[in-house]
Amino acid sequence: MITPLTIILLILLGYALGSVPFGLLIGKKAGQMDIRKAGSGNIGATNVGRLLGKKWGILTLFCDINKAIIPLGLALYGLGRVANMELWVSLIALAVFIGHLYPVYLKFKGGKGVATALGVFIVLIPWAAFSAFPVFIAATWISGYVSVGSLTAAAAMPLLAWLFSHSKIYTLLAAVMAALIWVKHKDNIRRLLNGSEKSWRKG
Repeated sequence: MITPLTIILLILLGYALGSVPFGLLIGKKAGQMDIRKAGSGNIGATNVGRLLGKKWGILTLFCDINKAIIPLGLALYGLGRVANMELWVSLIALAVFIGHLYPVYLKFKGGKGVATALGVFIVLIPWAAFSAFPVFIAATWISGYVSVGSLTAAAAMPLLAWLFSHSKIYTLLAAVMAALIWVKHKDNIRRLLNGSEKSWRKG
C-alpha cells in the first residue's frame, strides 16, 4: 500500500539523487580540477566537455540524464496504478530536477537542468523528449550557441508535453521546469544580449 509517508520519502530520495554533482565529481576525477572555477563555472556537460574533452562531457550528460531516469523509473514501477499517479510522479520528478539545480551538497548552487529535464521526460513522455532533441540541435546549429538550443528546447517542452500526453499535470510540470531552466540561464542570456556568449563553432 502506498502511503503519504512513502510519497514523501520518494520525493526526498529524488532530491538527494538529483543533488549528486556528477560534473563536479568527473572534473575532479578526470582532470583533477574544480570545474566551478574554470570555463563558465557550470557543473554541466557543456562546461565539462569544453574543459576536459568530449568523452567526459558525454559521460556527464549520460549521468545527468540517468539521475532522473533511474529514480523515476523505479517510482513508476513501485507506484503502479495508484490514484493520482501523475501528480505524485511529477512531484518526484520536480524534486530530482530541483536537486540538480539547487543541490544540498554544493550549498544549493548546481547545474542548469537541461540534461536532467531530458531524463525526466524520457521516462514520462518519451515522444516529447525525443521531439525536443531536434529542436535543440536545430536551434544550436542555426544560432551557433548551445545556450540558445537549450533555451529553445526548454520553451518548446510545455507544448510538446501537451501534444504527446494531453496531461495538464505533465504540461504544468514541463512549464515549471522550462521556467527554471530559463532562470538558471540568466547569465547566458545576458552574454547573448551583449555579444560575449561563447559559440560552439569557436570550440
